[in-house]
Amino acid sequence: MDGRLLLLHVLALLLLAVVAAGGGAVVGRDSAVLPLRELQWGSSGQGRYSQSKRFEKKMTGEHKKAAAAARTTSTTVLELKHHSLTAIPDHPAAQETYLRRLLAADEARVSSLQLRNKVASTQSAKKATATAAAAAAKAEVPLTSGIRFQTLNYVTTIALGGGGSSRAGAGNLTVIVDTGSDLTWVQCKPCSVCYAQRDPLFDPSGSASYAAVPCNASACEASLKAATGVPGSCANVGGGGGNSEKCYYSLAYGDGSFSRGVLAMDTVALGGASVNGFVFGCGLSNRGLFGGTAGLMGLGRTELSLVSQTASRFGGVFSYCLPAATSGDAAGSLSLGGDASSYRNATPVSYTRMVADPAQPPFYFMNVTGASVGGAAVAAAGLGAANVLVDSGTVITRLAPSVYRAVRAEFARQFEAARYPAAPPFSLLDACYNLTGHDEVKVPLLTLRLEGGADMTVDAAGMLFMARKDGSQVCLAMASLSFEDQTPIIGNYQQKNKRVVYDTVGSRLGFADEDCSYA
Repeated sequence: MDGRLLLLHVLALLLLAVVAAGGGAVVGRDSAVLPLRELQWGSSGQGRYSQSKRFEKKMTGEHKKAAAAARTTSTTVLELKHHSLTAIPDHPAAQETYLRRLLAADEARVSSLQLRNKVASTQSAKKATATAAAAAAKAEVPLTSGIRFQTLNYVTTIALGGGGSSRAGAGNLTVIVDTGSDLTWVQCKPCSVCYAQRDPLFDPSGSASYAAVPCNASACEASLKAATGVPGSCANVGGGGGNSEKCYYSLAYGDGSFSRGVLAMDTVALGGASVNGFVFGCGLSNRGLFGGTAGLMGLGRTELSLVSQTASRFGGVFSYCLPAATSGDAAGSLSLGGDASSYRNATPVSYTRMVADPAQPPFYFMNVTGASVGGAAVAAAGLGAANVLVDSGTVITRLAPSVYRAVRAEFARQFEAARYPAAPPFSLLDACYNLTGHDEVKVPLLTLRLEGGADMTVDAAGMLFMARKDGSQVCLAMASLSFEDQTPIIGNYQQKNKRVVYDTVGSRLGFADEDCSYA
């Protein structure tokens, strides 16, 4: 009898831990009860996704000591944080127009990736090498929602320049975090054609550590071609020779966006860590779907990505935790390095093989072997196909048409059993419901079965997209590709409240449940 009581006690403690870590009313691994206020753009975030203080209290003394030790030695935090919403309008009609525009930008991004897949270079990415000591190093930086900057992507803050100059060269710059790009770039003075950004433009003349990459450097030729598809071009500045020749980059996206400028080196500050001689693009002519950010952080796989450039220090490993809340001070993090002491995952990290495609060297792929919705397995011709892209720069997950139809049908079967009436489609989202009058809903969760036995279950906040703030149009937050042979993409909306680990040296991707609202 004592044994039974002990077992019941342990099960009760486990259930309490899951509820506390994930918040809300947990129905099971296959479904969850989601307060609709958590989906509202501009929500106060007082529900499940703002429980980080309680989460912090649950950390054991050992975990706190380990995290503190890491921070004082080789750890710094880059914040992924949801800023207060100042860009998104409150009026329902204006908000609808705003969201449609952001989803249209995401559709353009997906089209751009599909185009890049077709014309990608066949040059294989060189695998970064790292020492055992490097694997222990770590840097963490905050990640936030980019909604304040008119983008549904996530942003973080870096600092470029300084280098001991008496001039004010170093400045904070908000950049989009993008695993689907390699070259980090920011808009620079003097900018001939630039879009409006919220931060001041980076001024190279204010940094004593700034230097243009010379034309004869390997970064200007093979490395730049692998990162952008186009090798650098040379121009003689000031009539001199030798080092006066600067390397110019030209980065074009399939949606018409572009960045062009000088390939340069400078000191970059990532939270508490500082990296000297970091190669980046100093953009003098830039246009595109970057909102009001200062540029883009490239976390891809080729030599010029931030991951590869810092591999000797951080071991070629990084991870992030994307917050679900869209207002207030909810913050996630971007962690550089393999030290997991600061993770607060509620489930163990489940790993699958990272697939490399020589024809598409920047991208992170994995193989999906199956799927279920609300615990019910779905069957589709497209399941089991290789090369599913995991991308922080895409918002809404795109599935092969056969897979999307199967997922949508099973979701609708379970969701409509609760008698939620259908609503008109919204932009690229075609499975919408009228949830007016409901404070919370039971949401069937999508689980992707991954190669090697791992799985990834989408958080409840990543299943539904609130198109109208009154709840009259809430949609399944996934969409279909146009053709079966296009590349499926797992977007950042479905990665919320997940610890996503990219181990480029071990060639594996990991997923774990984690409450990503840290502040």
